[in-house]
Amino acid sequence: MKILLLGKNGQVGWELQRSLAPLGHLIALDRQGCLDLSGDLTDLDALAATIRALKPDIIVNAAAYTAVDKAESEAALAARINAEAPGVLARQAAAIGAWLIHYSTDYVFDGSGSSRWQENAPTNPLSVYGRTKRDGEVAILDSRARAVILRTSWVYAARGQNFAKTMLRLAKEREALNVVADQFGAPTGAGLIADVTCHIIRHIFSREEASSLAGIYNLAAAGETNWHGYAQFVLQHASRHGCALRFAADQVGAIRAEDYPVPASRPRNSRLDLSKIEKAFNLRMPPWQQGVQHMLDEIQL
Repeated sequence: MKILLLGKNGQVGWELQRSLAPLGHLIALDRQGCLDLSGDLTDLDALAATIRALKPDIIVNAAAYTAVDKAESEAALAARINAEAPGVLARQAAAIGAWLIHYSTDYVFDGSGSSRWQENAPTNPLSVYGRTKRDGEVAILDSRARAVILRTSWVYAARGQNFAKTMLRLAKEREALNVVADQFGAPTGAGLIADVTCHIIRHIFSREEASSLAGIYNLAAAGETNWHGYAQFVLQHASRHGCALRFAADQVGAIRAEDYPVPASRPRNSRLDLSKIEKAFNLRMPPWQQGVQHMLDEIQL
């Protein structure tokens, strides 16, 4: 199997380099590319030429424009990377008979209500980022390529910056901390996303007729919390492991999203229904606390 991975140095891409390597010949590219191969999602012609040259069996697109607030003022760039480029990948995949794995987001929904979002629920993004990711989904589906689109939420990794690291730093520097408590979802580790992706690929290529598996799936850790609860969990874990904090987890203040204004609106309800992916690929998603604990242990607080 020949696998083309795009976005190799992002949070999910970094973990995918590990999980995909045993499956076959892995060509992993970032924005800089390699020799005459391009992984730059802003250069659509070079991207298409790379796929035609490599003729991979599967394309895994972990590259994206993810600066949610900055996208409000860089809409054209976000659209190029999140919508136009996935369309190019999908059309090229269809032309050579390859599969495409692409990552989307809970931001395609408006976050109304409190029920878990199913994959066939109407999309109604609140931000430029959400709209461009939704448009990327549409472009892929319109291409008729064999594609699996994985909608993730609240993604984190031990590598690089993340919410937990920020909470730990602030709890060591400040006398008090307030965190939004009316946005709900499930923190989902990049390692979990990478491992599930590997499992899906194995599943697809072990079946003689796998085209029925193409489509959109929610991929997140099980359970739910809000950002306030997430922060408390992180600080409780840190305190139990001897980390010196300036205040206790139960002293973290709870605020509304309106009290912490940002350029881009976030969905209040990012709860994702996981039954489709669990049934289709014989999976059971672990609770979000398990992955966060592992990440905190890995960064050694």
